Amino acid sequence: MTSEANEYICSVKVATVWTDPASARGMDTPGISNPVLLLEWLEALQYKERIALCEENRVQTQLLYGEPVLVDEIKGDWAKIVAIWQPSKKDSRGYPGWVPITQLQKPELVNSIGIARVSLARTQLWDMKKNPLLVVSFNTTLPVVSEDASYYKVQTPHGEALLQKDQADFARSMGQYPKRSAEYAATLGELYLDLPYLWGGMSPYGYDCSGFSYNMLKACGYLIPRDASDQACTGQEIQIDDSSAWKKGDLIFFSNDEGTGPVRHVGFYYGNGQLLHSPSTGKAVEIILLESSMLENEICAVRRYAV
Repeated sequence: MTSEANEYICSVKVATVWTDPASARGMDTPGISNPVLLLEWLEALQYKERIALCEENRVQTQLLYGEPVLVDEIKGDWAKIVAIWQPSKKDSRGYPGWVPITQLQKPELVNSIGIARVSLARTQLWDMKKNPLLVVSFNTTLPVVSEDASYYKVQTPHGEALLQKDQADFARSMGQYPKRSAEYAATLGELYLDLPYLWGGMSPYGYDCSGFSYNMLKACGYLIPRDASDQACTGQEIQIDDSSAWKKGDLIFFSNDEGTGPVRHVGFYYGNGQLLHSPSTGKAVEIILLESSMLENEICAVRRYAV
């Protein structure tokens, strides 16, 4: 099967990528439907059901509306996919997992002039009559067919639609977005303070630790690996034992056994000895003082992706 034959796109505003088709529970039905009922799903999950997404290895990552994937296999109502915009050591093509086939569709072939990436936490997508079509999330990226003074006309899974120009960043291609500073990435992260953590989360409905760092840096023009363990092996290495060399926006990585075990967590250095991160289930995006915190003696790497 050629790469063109198995290309699909995400057709809901956020699709969860599961470990296998049996991973989704009855309570997860609102999260695997089309249209997806994200708020209903997340609000119904209690702590033990949320933490099971991680501890029972149920969820891998998430896709945003219009995000491209490769489909390797269709098994009943499920598709085995690779998320090609999410680099991972698990597959050289991108991040693997399973998605309900109802949340995917074949892309339309269009002559685009570039792509537009949503720059707000959430924004309204409008149909061609300027009626509300769908609320889409930060970093949602769609092909631009044309533009006028106020709107990009974009191609979506629902057909042509309008996206306000002051709510999106434009580029000719994915690799041509202007690079912004690491400090700007950390500043973007402040917009999500108090957002509850979600294992596998990749949207303003909930981020996990590496989904948070991935998305803030993606908005600054850097496509970094999806997982913390992969992120810790790339970028520019910065000395751990000289915190005076750390800059706001550097990524700090943590591991058990006083920093000697496998990487388990990542956050942004916020300057002044502080960390901006999405910590764990039951907590929310926060800024903490590293000194005297539980993380202070677990630093295992510092990496710089942006200047």
